[in-house]
Amino acid sequence: MTEHNSTESLISHFQSVLLELNANPYPDVACPPDLPKRASVALILRIQPNYSHWPNESDSPLPKRRRRSSAAKPTDEFDFESSLAAFFEQDWVKHGDPELLFIKRATRIGDKWNGHVALPGGKRDPEDEDDQVTAAREALEEVGIDLSPENAIAVGNLPQRIVTTSWGKVPLMVLCPYIYLLTCPAYPQQRLQPTEVASSHWVPIRALLSPTLRTHEYADVSARLAKSELGIKRWFLQAMLSKMMFAAIQLVPANSTYCANIPDFIPLDEAPRGVLANIRDALGGPETRSRDRKPPLLLWGLTLGVVSDLLEHIPPHNALELWTYPTFTNWDVRFIMWAMSYRFRKQKSLEMSTAGSSVSPTSYQDFPGVGSEALGSLEEEKPGEVGIAGLGVGRGWGQTGRSKMMARGAAVNSMLQGYYPYVRKAVATALVGRIGVVALVAFFAWRKLKSDGPL
Repeated sequence: MTEHNSTESLISHFQSVLLELNANPYPDVACPPDLPKRASVALILRIQPNYSHWPNESDSPLPKRRRRSSAAKPTDEFDFESSLAAFFEQDWVKHGDPELLFIKRATRIGDKWNGHVALPGGKRDPEDEDDQVTAAREALEEVGIDLSPENAIAVGNLPQRIVTTSWGKVPLMVLCPYIYLLTCPAYPQQRLQPTEVASSHWVPIRALLSPTLRTHEYADVSARLAKSELGIKRWFLQAMLSKMMFAAIQLVPANSTYCANIPDFIPLDEAPRGVLANIRDALGGPETRSRDRKPPLLLWGLTLGVVSDLLEHIPPHNALELWTYPTFTNWDVRFIMWAMSYRFRKQKSLEMSTAGSSVSPTSYQDFPGVGSEALGSLEEEKPGEVGIAGLGVGRGWGQTGRSKMMARGAAVNSMLQGYYPYVRKAVATALVGRIGVVALVAFFAWRKLKSDGPL
């Protein structure tokens, strides 16, 4: 299949996906007890025109529509299906390439997510009408993109989740993702907020679906724990566990914008390099010394979980198959985690393979306890397991098995539910095993020295 045909096929499916997401919104997740914090992110989509089907200057934007919040009831003034159909009827859209906007976080002192790839978004302010208003406001503040009805179509939402820290024990906030589709063929002019955003990147959906761009990110476990994990305890964890491996996607941007006002926009003098690095550069020649050493843009953790919820709706529906469970770089911890979680992972895979065919997209809406009011009245449960320091994805607070009712729409979300208890058990088992091996070696060494006697 040629690239031209593949983009046309993707566009044809893309319209159906957006219609489905709008017709079947995910329910709101109530805040955990004593945790009123909520945050929203915006998944901003656009269509990049094809060279052979470039839009004419006479092409006009879609008719203006009145702003409507997610809580408002539909009226005759806003017909989502007709607006979306009119947009996709345009020739440049039919032959275009869908793209998604990402940002790279600016470097700030004390920020755990320095330099991470993320989606535009932030915490909900008291004056925000609802979570969707928060997403639009944060997008305007961080990247300068106006998501009002004159410029974008508000599609709907993706599964909300509880973000936690400290090995999934401490809930931080409820994260609410919302999808917007820009209606203009040109790249929107951006105004990056220097304190929040270092750069922004438009990445084709095709690249996000590609298996060849799947990789791993290696995170320091000790740096991702709660504030209590400091000092000797943090050093011990770092020495014993090394780094943790997370599934990731290497981003290939089609268009990038950089903020020239950030302090590290122009690189300072490089720090002195080691002897081995200098020898390697000398042997490699000028090409090795002059190559770009910037690390690749990696989509991983919480943001990957949110994006995967969208990708799982798009053919070939391989976001779940390409995703891998977090593990450790040390071989012994990795093997113990693999062995202890083997049955769990097989069971999860079976559940997800059957859930997609047995649960309709709208069935969860009529299921007791999935709405915000019902969630608030349910018996209190522990927060859903989530990535260390919020680097994975969580689940809703409340009804057990709720994620199963979401079927494959929240695939990664469901796969991680209940996984982190195995992580803690595997880590404890590995540490006990290492201590036992060291003690055994010390015992035999002591016996040998004792048997040899004094010289």
